[in-house]
Amino acid sequence: MSKTSQQNTTTDASGVSVIHAQAHSSGLQQVPQLVPVSPGGGGKAVPPSKQGKKNSFVDRNSDEYRQRRERNNMAVKKSRLKSKQKAQDTLQRVNQLKEENERLEAKIKLLTKELSVLKDLFLEHAHNFADNVQPVGTETTTTNPENSGQ
Repeated sequence: MSKTSQQNTTTDASGVSVIHAQAHSSGLQQVPQLVPVSPGGGGKAVPPSKQGKKNSFVDRNSDEYRQRRERNNMAVKKSRLKSKQKAQDTLQRVNQLKEENERLEAKIKLLTKELSVLKDLFLEHAHNFADNVQPVGTETTTTNPENSGQ
């Protein structure tokens, strides 16, 4: 079986060559390949929205241009205000967290002192209790005055 292929190259308006290859006797379809026409090869792909704008001349005195600039200026102002507001919100949140952290650290100090006092009271009480309790297994005989006469 001999495999022969035929290639047709066409160039569209955006300057991209499309190679259509057809393989004979293989029964397989091939996908067209996009190849840049520029001699340097491998240039950046241009999105369809910017293809027509690249070569068109824009009159800076036209109403359309002024409207675009106005919309762009408004969008830039809005974006900058949003960014500034976000920075202010972040700074406010940082200050809130710092204050909360200081309150919590003060509470930790207070609770640590309280724990120390309670430990000391407990140990003092436990020591006094141990002095008053007699060890188990050593019984002392006490005379009961009520039972002694019987």
